[in-house]
Amino acid sequence: MAESTIQQQSPLAGWDKPELDLSNADWHSSSRGLGDVQIAFVEGFIAMRNGDRPESPSLIFTPAEWGAFVSGAREGEFDLT
Repeated sequence: MAESTIQQQSPLAGWDKPELDLSNADWHSSSRGLGDVQIAFVEGFIAMRNGDRPESPSLIFTPAEWGAFVSGAREGEFDLT
């Protein structure tokens, strides 16, 4: 059989964010107590996780990405209705 020339890409190909140590992160919940989303500010990045499943992967945002996310949420961009 001929050897394949297709290279498999890493699942994080193009990932430009560092591996952050979140083990000692200071996680904050919503001030309104709605949902289970928690955020932490770590090494100049913003981490977001599911507070009910803290062992699950966290999303990592740059400050610019976080600003765009918050603006979109305030403007209803993510509303289901």
